[in-house]
This record gives sequence, C-alpha cells and structure tokens, in this order.
Amino acid sequence: MRSEKFHTLFELNRLVRETIECEMPNEYWVEAELSECRELRGHCYMELIEKDEQTATPIAKASAKCWASKWILVRPYFERTTGQRLVAGMKVLLKVYPQFHEAFGFSWIVTDIDPTYTLGDMARKRQEIIRQLKEEGVFDLQKELTLPLFCQRIAVISSETAAGYGDFCNQLADNPYGFQFQTQLFPAIMQGESIEQSIINALERIYDQPFDCVVIIRGGGATSDMSGFDTLALAEHVANFPLPIITGIGHDRDESILDMVSHTRVKTPTAAAALLIDHLKEVLDTVNNAQNSITRLVQQKLSTLSTQLSSVSEAIPRLFSIVKTRQEAKIDALQQRLPMLIERRLLAENHRLQLMEEKLKALDPQLLLKRGYSITLHNGRAVKDATTLKAGDEIETHLAQGLIHSIVKS
Repeated sequence: MRSEKFHTLFELNRLVRETIECEMPNEYWVEAELSECRELRGHCYMELIEKDEQTATPIAKASAKCWASKWILVRPYFERTTGQRLVAGMKVLLKVYPQFHEAFGFSWIVTDIDPTYTLGDMARKRQEIIRQLKEEGVFDLQKELTLPLFCQRIAVISSETAAGYGDFCNQLADNPYGFQFQTQLFPAIMQGESIEQSIINALERIYDQPFDCVVIIRGGGATSDMSGFDTLALAEHVANFPLPIITGIGHDRDESILDMVSHTRVKTPTAAAALLIDHLKEVLDTVNNAQNSITRLVQQKLSTLSTQLSSVSEAIPRLFSIVKTRQEAKIDALQQRLPMLIERRLLAENHRLQLMEEKLKALDPQLLLKRGYSITLHNGRAVKDATTLKAGDEIETHLAQGLIHSIVKS
C-alpha cells in the first residue's frame, strides 16, 4: 500500500481553481474565432478556436460563457454596432477572465465584446469576397441584364409568413393603373445561418421556369440576421443568374454583397413592388407616346394626300380637255393624210408588181426557144449533162416550133 498522501478529485480540482484565481486574477482581451455560439436560459455559451494561418488546422480550443447579467447588455450593443449577431465562424475580441469549477471544469468567462474588431474582420471578409467576384468577372453581370418591357411574371423569394411578402403582393395588386402581375412564391429562410443555402435552392427551382425577373424580399427581422446575405456562394449564384434579380431585404445599413451584385437594390419589399409598377408605367407611357406620334403622322400624311388628291381632281378636267383636243387634232390630221398615204402605197405596190412581172417574162422558156435555143428532156427532166445518158435512152428535144424524139446511140 502506498505510503504517500493522495488527493480526492475534488481537492485536486479545488487546488487548480485556487491556483488559477491566485495566479490569473485579472481580465484579458483575447481574439478568437467562434466555432459554436448558442443561447440557453439567457446565458450565451461559446466554443472558441484558433487556427493555423497556413493550414487552418486548430491549434487552440476553449469554452467560454457570458452570463445573462452581462449578455443582456453585451449582445444588443454588439448587434447594434455591427448589424450582425454572433454566429459560428465570426472573429471576435472578447474580454475574459479564467474560471475553473470543481464539477464543470475550465471556462473563460466573457465580460465584454469589442464590436469594432468584428466590424474590421467582417469588412475584410466582405472586401475579399468582392475582390474575388471581380476577379471572376461576375460582379457586374446582373447590371448588364435588362428588365423585359412587360415585366409581369415575377418569381418571389421570401418567407411565406413574412409581412413584407404580403405588402409586396398587395402593392402590386392595388396599383393605380390596373396592371396585372403574376407572382409565384418560392419559400426560403430569410434569417439566420440557413439564408445562403435556402436562397440558392430557391434560385435553382426558378432557373428553368418562364419568369421575367426574380425579387428577393425580406420584411422585418433583426438587422443582426443579415450575415447570410454576405456570402461568396450566394453572391456567385445571384451574379450568374440569367434573369434580373431585384433585392428588397429591408435594412438601412450599408449594402450587403447580395445587394451589390443584384440587378437593382431597393430598401423594402414595397419599394420593390413600386419599382416594377413604375417600370410598367414607363413602358405604357412609351407605347402611348408612340401611338400618339403614329396617329399624328398618319393624320398629317392623310391631310397631305387629301390636298394632293384635291389638286389632282381639279386638274383632271383641264388635263382631259387638253388631251382630248390634241388627240382630235391628231385624228383629223390622220384622216386628211390617209387618202394620200393609201394612194402612195397603191402606186408603190403596183410598181413592185410590174417589176416582178418583167422578171418573170425574162425567165419564160419560150423566149429562150424563140432565140434559137432548145431544151432536151429525158424522162420529163431537163438534160444538163450528156454523161447522164446511155445508149438506147429516148430523149425529147423541144424547139421554138416543134418537138424531136431521138434515141441515144453512144
């Protein structure tokens, strides 16, 4: 059996507590990342972590608690200053003191949080996301899209129970111009850590459907729930979406990254509805102005043509009289010249016939026979070449006076 004195676990843990209280009586400012943050019965329980900058491997971990008496003061100040609530993944600067409890072990007790430190880290992250979006060439893609002229088929991403969604629909339905809009809700979580994936899922459901634009609206809710709109993945999905996206997520602080990459950013759901109504009113005004211009131009053209037609109508009788007089004069002149033209044509044709008659007479075979020529025929055809005849052929020789029948001997 051991002779040295031993301690109970409680005694040893109390020794640790007393040592810590003695050696570390002060409060310390510590920077860390929240790996977990939850509220329970008014207290806030945190898990702190520090990662290696090169490998992102955790090199330190610790639990921390902020008791309700402090948390009731710290939380509103932090959220009011940063516009965010404490969530996992956030860098924080905490004022703490060490506490070791014999039954519950070690924990840092949080007495204060410096929101300016978190603001700086948030700004750095935002700038990093913006830089990456610009390097990818997608930051301004939405700005290059154009709202369709008749932008009436609206896909809405919002919470089903959000008052802002109801306000948006009512504003569209009660517009003073009687415009008809078709809206379809794609429910999404619009606060908390699920914002990013929920909106991305809604966009994927909208992608292949026949809408004119997408409206992302969020009515009410704490400004501390805005961190989900400042993520790279959500910004990339919105920037690359083929339809114009209008954001009206209801906050007055600086633009979220979602606002920056969207086609148009307005502050509230009702402002988004007003934007769509005003856009359609501008289109209607343009159409009406074009219609008035066309009507005015047509009236001017009709007036001009009417004047021209009247002038032509007045000129037709005068022109007809002139034409009629000229044609009658031509007819009279032709009637006067016609007998003379006919007589000339008859004389010319008679002369041509006489010439033809003379030519025919000159070709009469009888004239040739009278001049002492004869014509020899064999089988009714004139003999032009003696070699075509042979001994015994009968031939006829025609003279001016008489006919001679002969038989060829050689």
